[in-house]
Amino acid sequence: MIQWTDEQRALREALEDIGAALGEGHSERDQTAVFPHGQWKMLAGSDLFRAPFDQRWGGLGMDLPATMYLLEGLGYSCRDAGLNFSASTQLVSTGIPLHRFGSESLKARYLPSIVNGSSITAHAISEPDGGSDALNMRCTAVEADDSYILDGNKVFVTNAPVADLFTVYARTGDHPGPGSITAFLIERDTPGLVLGGKIEKMGLRSSPFAEVFLDRCRVPKENVIGRVGSGFWILDHVMKWEILCSFVINVGEMRSRLERTVAYARQRVQAGTPISKHQAISHRIVDMKVALETARMWLYHTAELVREGRDTTVEVAISKLLASEANLASALSAVQVFGGYGYTAEYGLEQELRNSVAGVIYSGTTEIQKNRIAAMLNL
Repeated sequence: MIQWTDEQRALREALEDIGAALGEGHSERDQTAVFPHGQWKMLAGSDLFRAPFDQRWGGLGMDLPATMYLLEGLGYSCRDAGLNFSASTQLVSTGIPLHRFGSESLKARYLPSIVNGSSITAHAISEPDGGSDALNMRCTAVEADDSYILDGNKVFVTNAPVADLFTVYARTGDHPGPGSITAFLIERDTPGLVLGGKIEKMGLRSSPFAEVFLDRCRVPKENVIGRVGSGFWILDHVMKWEILCSFVINVGEMRSRLERTVAYARQRVQAGTPISKHQAISHRIVDMKVALETARMWLYHTAELVREGRDTTVEVAISKLLASEANLASALSAVQVFGGYGYTAEYGLEQELRNSVAGVIYSGTTEIQKNRIAAMLNL
């Protein structure tokens, strides 16, 4: 088990102290699908966005498990899951690849505003016909003098409507394959980068997403992140961070939900007995507890392997599969234990159930994760 330092525990406690204020009004924002700019500024004032970056860029120099520890605290204390998801995207979409692979000049130009949260970031990966099949992306980047000209269409781009900076993955080779993808950093106002309209969705409604159209979008060569043709390996690094950071937030949310469910089951009396004394209820709550602890152990175990530079293809897939399905099952169980109250919007559990459905889809569906594990078993 990882032993957290006093400094790390203090940072998490400070973040949890503002969690209630961050989540205030989350039900109204879920109804109106409004991004919480005020809460974002409050979050930027904490140390969260600084966590994984070097001190010379304004960061705290924390490793992956320690960054996850803070994010788990955010998930536990803040009930605006959309804001939490946008915060995870802020960390991993542009800051992480730029910090690890970017040139010194590119870091100096963009990292400080990412680290202090004044620039909101997004990454554009999925395409209308490709989904998780990044190797066959159709968005192209053609060399033209000192620039690349990008053409294509990206979908489901989280934070896009409010983002200032985008990491866009495009094909620079003539044929699909891992060596033909390149990552580009693009500013929002770059001519040729056009955002689609507002997209209504089922959950995580305060975290907006949109289509991104690239119409002869000229990007300077110095805005290439890493080497030309290295985008697939950058994306592989980013996806590990994305999965581990976004789903450890779910672990925090599951813990909060479990505590509320236990408290309700103890005080809710039916036929003269608290419903917690009914085995059907207590076993359902035990399942929530077991799923929570299993997801937490797998996520931190995998994060330690990633930190050590080990091959984590199977571990990342198992962690994502377990955590996303556990969060969905936990939310459904909580609704069931609360009965009619769980079905109402007032208690927020139906909102959490809608939010949890996203987790079994984004960052590779449950079926994609099973395919990866099966492939590693040579099936």
